[in-house]
Amino acid sequence: MTMPKTVSSQAALKQLSRLVGAAIVATSLWTGSVFAKDPFRTSNPRPINENTQAAFEAFFKKGDYKSAANYLKQLDPNDPLSLAMKASLTYSDMLGERDKAKKTALLEEFQTFASQTRGAAERLVGNDPLRGNLYLAVSHFFDGVYAFTKEGTVKGTAKVLGELQQILKYLNEAEAKSPNDPELNLLRGYIDVYTGIYMPFSNPDKGIERLQKFASPRYLADRGLAMGYLEMQQYDKAITAVDSAITAAPENPELWYLKSRILSKQGKDQESVPYLERAIAKKDQLPNGLVREMERALRKTKERLGQAAK
Repeated sequence: MTMPKTVSSQAALKQLSRLVGAAIVATSLWTGSVFAKDPFRTSNPRPINENTQAAFEAFFKKGDYKSAANYLKQLDPNDPLSLAMKASLTYSDMLGERDKAKKTALLEEFQTFASQTRGAAERLVGNDPLRGNLYLAVSHFFDGVYAFTKEGTVKGTAKVLGELQQILKYLNEAEAKSPNDPELNLLRGYIDVYTGIYMPFSNPDKGIERLQKFASPRYLADRGLAMGYLEMQQYDKAITAVDSAITAAPENPELWYLKSRILSKQGKDQESVPYLERAIAKKDQLPNGLVREMERALRKTKERLGQAAK
């Protein structure tokens, strides 16, 4: 199989593993007595526990990783949504950890939650094939991320490519059940955009269409569009999409950071600085690795501005 068409496969996967969080937790099931609103559907909604919904809102709408982690302290082994979020949060912690032993322990903890996500998905398939297959796809994505992180670029990339076949298999199974489902199209839209950009003989058009027409909630769909347009260097479209996401989720510092990146690519460093500073001001709710990344971006931007002034 041909290798991905990426300049830096490690950097691309690192970004994808964080951003795909918006897609990988694209479904919900809870059997408790207290229910909250399905964040994906207005028709045929699935009930979720209010604690799980609170974690989802904190994680994806507010960009508050620490509050999301607090909501997820008690996990139900039959709830793949909360397990997938926990896995994603653990991986984010691992990326920001500098101590080698702690980093290794967090990676193994991530794999534990990934395995639990698969188990919950397998139990779910019989009652809800759409969501069960979605989470099986998620679990194989996790396996690819784990292998890439642990084994490095050469062996890890081969593993990712192998897992991609399983991801697509289960997504096809889910799509056969409900092709216009907003949850399905959110997850598959993200994946189709990124595989379209980075894989040979592919294009992101189908993923863009999924996110534009069928995916929900809109703040996550628009975020995916903004990220995709940024990678494709279509910066005007990226700004329009990220502005729409910010309107729907105005408290999320990751969206401000995303807008600053787009502005910087447009050559608008001066305009990007307030968004970077605003995002960094909320660093207490973000993973350490992401904070360092934003602080480095701010430092480099100010250096460029200083050089331009000279």
